[in-house]
Amino acid sequence: MVMQLATVLTRAQAGMAAPQVTIEVSITGGLPALGIVGLVETAVRESRQRVRAAIEQSGFRFPDGRVTVNLAPGDLPKSGSRFDLAIAIAILAGTGQIPATRLDHYEFLGELAFSGGLRPVTGILSALIQTKSAARICIIPAGCAREAALVDAEHILLADHLLDVVRHLQGEHRLSCGNPVDYPVARLVEDLADVNGQHQARRALEIAAAGGHNLLMIGPPGTGKSMLARRLPGLLPGMTSDESLETAAVYSLLGAIPEKLWCRRPFRAPHHTASAVALVGGGSNPRPGEISLAHNGVLFLDELPEYSRPVLETLREPLEFGRVSISRASGTVEFPCRFQLIAAMNPCPCGFSGDPKHMCRCSPDRVRQYRHRISGPFLDRIDMRLMLSREMMPRFDEDTAINESSEIVRGRVEEAVSLQRRRSDCLNAHLDEAAMRQWCSPDAQGRKVLQKASDHFALSGRARASALRVARTIADLSHCADIGVRQMTEALALRADRAPGD
Repeated sequence: MVMQLATVLTRAQAGMAAPQVTIEVSITGGLPALGIVGLVETAVRESRQRVRAAIEQSGFRFPDGRVTVNLAPGDLPKSGSRFDLAIAIAILAGTGQIPATRLDHYEFLGELAFSGGLRPVTGILSALIQTKSAARICIIPAGCAREAALVDAEHILLADHLLDVVRHLQGEHRLSCGNPVDYPVARLVEDLADVNGQHQARRALEIAAAGGHNLLMIGPPGTGKSMLARRLPGLLPGMTSDESLETAAVYSLLGAIPEKLWCRRPFRAPHHTASAVALVGGGSNPRPGEISLAHNGVLFLDELPEYSRPVLETLREPLEFGRVSISRASGTVEFPCRFQLIAAMNPCPCGFSGDPKHMCRCSPDRVRQYRHRISGPFLDRIDMRLMLSREMMPRFDEDTAINESSEIVRGRVEEAVSLQRRRSDCLNAHLDEAAMRQWCSPDAQGRKVLQKASDHFALSGRARASALRVARTIADLSHCADIGVRQMTEALALRADRAPGD
């Protein structure tokens, strides 16, 4: 049997990145052994048994002597079973059982069963995106077909068995590219028309949707805070293909693309017992957390003060930069997390502080402690804070007018979002300082209102900038070119810098 050095390309997983890995196989004399080197973890070392069994069960000969498999670069951590197929192909090419001349045009990903069958692996979407950029063809398990259809069928080939891959490389049988998959777009179920009363809250929700602003709703139990928050996704414009693909790539890392929500912005509502790792991501082998699963969508934190204060503090940088970096001894990985935060809380532990219909049972110290669970720097990153009360809700014996549906409101939101993207290529909530100076400068009367509010409430620089961004969104919704007194006043009313519940 002819022995030669074989080289095969594949990809590792490092957060959202999929760095290229070159697999080299050297076959020498000596006692039979198969070794894998290149900073590999346990799951990769276990490939030895899977690869050997798959090669032999597929009718090929596993080489005698010492087989050494090198996964380069050597300083890149490698984990999982995704390298099985590439290792098997490299061994078969190294022993001359398949031609090695065509391998430069391919990348291989997939786990091998003992029978030689191919099993799907997680996180394949980001690898396929990188393979397409490199202008190569990626051969993957047929079980990843629905996920692969999101990228480009022309650059992807599907296989059920190691034999299918070998026959394709030998020119005996061509692998299929798979068929395009039409993911169903979820039908809107929770409509804003179901919310009676709370007109100020409905207006705040529309402004938040139009500008991508964060919103905190404060009010007694039963005033509709959760009901309103769950209707925000229905007001947001649909995701672009790039946004959909980026969000799907995050879910691909967990092996669970939400097909029913394809092109619909995600809505995540973690319980207040969630840990910092569950919320922002982490672990020994870092995985995305709730904030990354809410990328390009909404993160809803109900009962905000019940979350651990250290957990909430971890959200400060992601809220500002839209990305989270997780550092471990083996390296640093980065996940996207450009989400819109919607939070809700009661004004006090019993929930009835300031409610004229119910007596509050909490002592002043207890109310103070409850409100101080949320730090000032965290609150400073929330653009709008809205007080809800029972007086804003209609009585059962009153005739209530038909409220606007989510579809009607979304029409106005889409117009405002389209205007923002044409003007600055981003939502108002994400404007940088240079763009703010150009697009968020109020007129003379508006500046006076802002200065007066800034002096009275001692607004921070971030709070002033936040109020200007909200005012810009209000102006966009009313098709006003300038920020005047009305827009500035409404933005400050939604941003009044006070302690939650005051």
